[in-house]
Amino acid sequence: MTGKERVMATFEGGEADRVPIYCAGLSSRIASHVLGREAFVGHGMQQYRESVARWEGWLDEFEERTRTDVLAASETLDLDLVRPMYWRYAHEPIARIDEYTFKYGDEDGNWWVMRFDAGTELFQEVDRAPRPEPTIDDVERATEQSEAAAEGKGGPSPDSYPDLLAAIEYYGERRTVHGFGTGVSVPRDRHWLEAMALRPELVRRYLVARAKVNTRTIPVMAQMGLKILFGGGDFAGKNGPLYSPKAFHDCMLPALQIVSECCDEHNCWHFFASDGDLWPVAEDLFGNSGVQGFYEIDRRCGMDLNRLRDTFPHLRLCGGIASETLHTGTRAEVVAETQSALDVARERGQIVVGISNQVVPATPLENFDAMMETLHEQP
Repeated sequence: MTGKERVMATFEGGEADRVPIYCAGLSSRIASHVLGREAFVGHGMQQYRESVARWEGWLDEFEERTRTDVLAASETLDLDLVRPMYWRYAHEPIARIDEYTFKYGDEDGNWWVMRFDAGTELFQEVDRAPRPEPTIDDVERATEQSEAAAEGKGGPSPDSYPDLLAAIEYYGERRTVHGFGTGVSVPRDRHWLEAMALRPELVRRYLVARAKVNTRTIPVMAQMGLKILFGGGDFAGKNGPLYSPKAFHDCMLPALQIVSECCDEHNCWHFFASDGDLWPVAEDLFGNSGVQGFYEIDRRCGMDLNRLRDTFPHLRLCGGIASETLHTGTRAEVVAETQSALDVARERGQIVVGISNQVVPATPLENFDAMMETLHEQP
């Protein structure tokens, strides 16, 4: 079977020749190991590279190199479900402070400074112009802006997604490319979490508006032939969600239902992602919302493949191997966890096995190789 046939057969409840595999994300160091050369792949590293390219005047070359390397990494790893693009940083620097530090914005107004750390591949804000601490008033303004956007006309077209189009053309029928456009989440800033507690109706309005905006993207994804649509948004850790199950029910659930209904209308699957322990809200998130898939499954936070399959027989699952295990575990532990996920997938069905989240830069190369060898050597 081709990778695309394998993924679709698995998610449609049919039989596949083997368990399909994927990788949620690669750091630049790991992707460079895969390709045997410097790879324009990753998160903070790519955002820093884009700023360098914008400052030095080679943005077109950066975009082409990035597109080539992202496609080549999945091809070299022989993945069945592929990631078509990585993060960008579409801000023009106004000053380069040193090799790794850039300034953005308006020198006399709202400016900020970002610095790259090569060891962690993080590109983070280290300074900014003084500004008032955000409050619930800012949540209200963001809600009004989102509601205006939801009532507006127009929307994206396939040409709005050149990286997706490139991946679709490159892989053809050989591998499954996932789309986007289903993301709905509450920002994790303090004033937003305060609003969840004090003004839940306001947050619900914001989320419903964002969901309605998504309903203009989902048909475009379907037009491009993309059935699996990734979205969601992190809202939990090892100790559970950042807000209560009631807040999730009142605020998030109505928005997720809007997205799911639109996906159903266009014959797409709504996949949701968040790290962490999601069991306190699982009935709403994976039952009442209409969500049809779950990725970034964090095994170390209790999101066990067997329990998920037992509780939600309809749910399509991606993951089963914890990024933390790959980063800090022994080679034997990596092999055991990978094999365990493959065994569950083979027995229970509708599971694509892979790393739950980013393969971080400090991951031992032998651990990454052990995971990939185990994934490919399955019977």
